[in-house]
Amino acid sequence: MDLSVPRVMAVINLTPDSFYQGSRVSDLQMLESVISQFMEEGADILDIGAYSSRPGAMHVEEKEEMKRLEPALNLILKKFPEAIISLDTFRSGIAEIAVKRFGVAMINDISAGRMDEKMFPTVAELQVPYIMMHMQGTPQNMQENPQYRNLIKEIIGFFAKRIQAARDFGMKDIIIDPGFGFGKTLDHNYQLLQNLELFKVIDCPLLVGLSRKSMIYKFLNISPEESLTGSIALNAIALSKGANIIRVHDVKETVQTVKLFNKIMDFPIE
Repeated sequence: MDLSVPRVMAVINLTPDSFYQGSRVSDLQMLESVISQFMEEGADILDIGAYSSRPGAMHVEEKEEMKRLEPALNLILKKFPEAIISLDTFRSGIAEIAVKRFGVAMINDISAGRMDEKMFPTVAELQVPYIMMHMQGTPQNMQENPQYRNLIKEIIGFFAKRIQAARDFGMKDIIIDPGFGFGKTLDHNYQLLQNLELFKVIDCPLLVGLSRKSMIYKFLNISPEESLTGSIALNAIALSKGANIIRVHDVKETVQTVKLFNKIMDFPIE
């Protein structure tokens, strides 16, 4: 996939407790309908997750995560073989099954390999693209009291170390996600967005997930369901600062935003 043109990643949650109710898929019929819609609207990647990583989310055992995933991945393999699937998991065992049995194309790991020491060697063996995200703490405690001495410097340093560790195992295609909302205060998130272009020093494609997050709805004193306009506004800023993949709940509106951004970028600055 050519990431010199920004790509849209659609969020599909196979969980009952994701923070945005509109992203929850409760049965296979609904899943098929949602995927059909996202594909028609122009999603480049479908990001499937069965473990909620919202702040304070309940921990789910590996067996339950796989139980949620298996019928969904079976359906996608049969009905949408052309779809590019990203699996949102921090568990190496689930990553291995998903790639080998169901043709999952990439792994999206919120822990950057820190919650399962087998993740790096597993992905290296599978040779699929790997998204590593920055998170301070775990989903259960990450928002209790996040603190940084130098936010940007610390996150860039984190990626430098984790990327080197991944390369040491033989991993090749690495994408970084600075982890908006994961162990960051509201102001941390806006500071991160303001300085997003600094992450280009890492020389890896950059994924941004801002869609309907609390940095939008808490700041505007609205609900996640009312946060589409704010999501589009911040995603447009992220594109202008070099984001290569935009992870979203609202595909149609984001695809339109990317098209407008690309149109502007067709013209040189005089």
